[in-house]
Amino acid sequence: MESTSLQFAATVRTLGAAIRARGLVVPGFRSPPRRAGAERTLRWAPDGSATVAVAVRGRPFQAVVADLIEGVVIVNQLEGIDATRLRTALWEEVVASHAEAAWPGAA
Repeated sequence: MESTSLQFAATVRTLGAAIRARGLVVPGFRSPPRRAGAERTLRWAPDGSATVAVAVRGRPFQAVVADLIEGVVIVNQLEGIDATRLRTALWEEVVASHAEAAWPGAA
């Protein structure tokens, strides 16, 4: 079984590539959030860049992925059908990448 930090890093790479391919803003990703007790935070830098921080420890990995994806939606200021389409596309990318990692040639 892959460690949670390796799983987090692989997921972030997958999301970053998928976000870039769509011409959207790729935020920085980190774990854990600086704010104690927070499961997800967004931090905006003066230059306009953003960081999505997500708690990994003690949480189902699906919840971590959902928080990463939602952070991307917020950073890109998407709403409605555009937000739904992006969420779906990013989930599909993550699921495909994990299937490929578990069973090479399966995706």
